[in-house]
Amino acid sequence: MALTLSQIQGSRGGKYGELVLEKELDREQQQDIELLLTATDGGIPQRSGTVVIHVTVLDANDNVPVFSQSVYKVSLPENASVGTLVVTVSATDADEGANGEVTYEFGHTSDELNELFMLDHRTGAITLGGQIDFEKETSYELSIQGKDGSGLVSFANVIVEIVDINDNAPVIFLQSFHNPIPENVVPGTEVGIINVQDKDSGQNRQARCSIQENVPFKLNPSVKNYYSIMTTKELDREKQTDYNITITATDEGFPPLSSSKTVHLYVSDVNDNPPVFQQQFYNAYIPENNKPGTPVCSVLAKDPDWRQNGTVLYALLPSGVSGFPVSSYLSINAETGVIQALKSFDYEQLRSFKVQVVARDNGSPPLSSNVTVSVFITDENDNSPQILYPTPEVKSSLTEIVPRAAVSGSLVSKVIAVDVDAGQNAWLSYEILRSTDPGLFTIGLHNGEIKTKRDITESDSMKQNLIVLVKDNGQPSRSSTCSVYLLISDNVSEVPELKDVSFETNISELTSYLIIALVSVSTFFLTFIVVALVVTFCRKRKHRLLFDGAVAIPSTSFPPNYAEVEGAGTLRSSYNYDTYLTTGSRTSDFKFVGAYGENTLSTNHTLGRCPTDNFGQHAVIVSTSTDSNELRILGKSV
Repeated sequence: MALTLSQIQGSRGGKYGELVLEKELDREQQQDIELLLTATDGGIPQRSGTVVIHVTVLDANDNVPVFSQSVYKVSLPENASVGTLVVTVSATDADEGANGEVTYEFGHTSDELNELFMLDHRTGAITLGGQIDFEKETSYELSIQGKDGSGLVSFANVIVEIVDINDNAPVIFLQSFHNPIPENVVPGTEVGIINVQDKDSGQNRQARCSIQENVPFKLNPSVKNYYSIMTTKELDREKQTDYNITITATDEGFPPLSSSKTVHLYVSDVNDNPPVFQQQFYNAYIPENNKPGTPVCSVLAKDPDWRQNGTVLYALLPSGVSGFPVSSYLSINAETGVIQALKSFDYEQLRSFKVQVVARDNGSPPLSSNVTVSVFITDENDNSPQILYPTPEVKSSLTEIVPRAAVSGSLVSKVIAVDVDAGQNAWLSYEILRSTDPGLFTIGLHNGEIKTKRDITESDSMKQNLIVLVKDNGQPSRSSTCSVYLLISDNVSEVPELKDVSFETNISELTSYLIIALVSVSTFFLTFIVVALVVTFCRKRKHRLLFDGAVAIPSTSFPPNYAEVEGAGTLRSSYNYDTYLTTGSRTSDFKFVGAYGENTLSTNHTLGRCPTDNFGQHAVIVSTSTDSNELRILGKSV
């Protein structure tokens, strides 16, 4: 222990103790000393007292600053910028307070070094204050002193080695260049020659060249530091008209330096593309009854070639339409591709035709391509409905007998009409314009079926005349009218002779017999088959209209010159009626209504097929029995 306790006898007999320092204290090893002093008396029992003595050791400047390294060695590249940190020196002092604060200064250095390097007095950071060059000086040695607050000093040396760097980039020189270059050159064609130079020496002078990967070109080494620019594949001006070729030269120094040069290469055009139409085929629609010169459609073909190689002219390829050259129907503008009609079209005579259009460029040799244009004639509502039944030409056959026992909703007749137009222009609707008794009969809006609106009474007039309007759905709408003559009678015997009942019509009895004979012979075989089928179906389901009186079956004379066509009729399904004559009938007479289906058409017109079936067809099959004087009309509704 550095302190000892000495007991001293006083002059009056008292004792006291003194703390004596036996050796030097070192604050850096122990800053505080604590002692426990105990005093005891000599009595019995013995008593004592204690006191704590705290000794604080004060600092003295007995330590010099100590550097972390006696010699600092650093490397600094010659291209280091001003303000670059070279090295940071560090010294510590074990003293405290001002005695332990260290500041830094340069030792014995030249003025040049004092300008080239800068020293932070508090942190010891040495930074670059000017430009250095390896070719001028390879290393520098600096003396640094560390001083504490009381003036104690220590020294360290800093050796700065200048590192040579590759500070000269290669330079690219374009010796020759072919511009523009045709797009049809073969791969491997030389485009230009470049030369690469570098001012550095040794390894830093060696350079290698490269070209970007997204261009169809490459570099081939030639003689020393010379390279050839060559194509790697066929060029296509229509995909890319020019190229920016970037060449990069990099030396082998560390770090390597590089430089780039971009050359702009144009590709000249060759007529290697035919015109291409914007559509694979064209559909043109023109309404019938058009004026000559009406535009039909416009075709467009593009040629990606340049100038005259990309100039497109249009023409119609020779072909025939219905035995006539297509040039008599259409013409085309050679420059714009607009196709015009040369005549007025009629949908009922010509519905569609096709024509080939050729597009040819103006290159050498010229290239061409074709496209098909389908011309569709659209229907206009230019035909009125044709009434097939009742036929105005044979008025005596239009008389129909309705029994007085007919109840409300009984079918008494049907108006059958067709329209040679198509689409909604052929959609027909029926209405009664005028009738003898407006409240007695009604007609189906879309099927033309005439039914009783109420039960027939004795007070109703025997002769009934209906004026029926048949109207299509075109814009504007067209219509036709017909007269339906009805005779209300309970029994045929009540009527003196049908031929004597006149609605301004008259049919000879001989003609009626001829019709009956013709119908009987023609339908005998069909009647046999259909009767068998009807009997089978009637067991499951059978709808009949029973009457007590005699019924005369309406007859008509339909035009025989109707032929099958594709299309657009207004008769779409069949209707069937079961009619019975009472046993009290004096005659067993009948008339036959022929079947008119969807494939019947006047020879004067052409009908197109309608996509939906809105109207029906009538098929009536008759059989007679002489024993019971019964007339039966059989059929099946589909």
